Amino acid sequence: MSAKVILVAAVARNGVIGNGPDIPWQVPGEQKAFKHLTMGHTLLMGRTTYESIGRPLPGRETLVLTRDPHWRADGVHAVRSVEEAVERKVTLPGHLVVAGGAQVYEAALPLATEQVISQIPLEPVGDVFYPAFDRHSWTEVRRDEMEGYERVWLRRA
Repeated sequence: MSAKVILVAAVARNGVIGNGPDIPWQVPGEQKAFKHLTMGHTLLMGRTTYESIGRPLPGRETLVLTRDPHWRADGVHAVRSVEEAVERKVTLPGHLVVAGGAQVYEAALPLATEQVISQIPLEPVGDVFYPAFDRHSWTEVRRDEMEGYERVWLRRA
């Protein structure tokens, strides 16, 4: 596989990444950093995540993972599996950047080459969690101190 598969997520101390369709925190600059990290790449997200955003994000191609074979939305490509997303990515720009939700992160984790995790120093109530993974299978290659959180860059060992 020539393209990288990169999981990008903001994860609270308790593993929460969402509460229903909402992000249960507001950390100044974190969403701007997400935009910077993903600009020019191809995003993969689940249908629920896409519908919570409500539109394709500018400057990025969007693949939406859905089980519904009839689902369509203007400006995005529907895929039925992470493997199909990897295949489709060949004709699309940049790397394949996984942007949620939990089921998509979990399905993409075995194919991921990198993770970029914004560690949010909160323990909010939530019902959507980042999948557990074996830290020994990953090497921390960078850690950035941001205002109000840390961003950790992991590469598959």
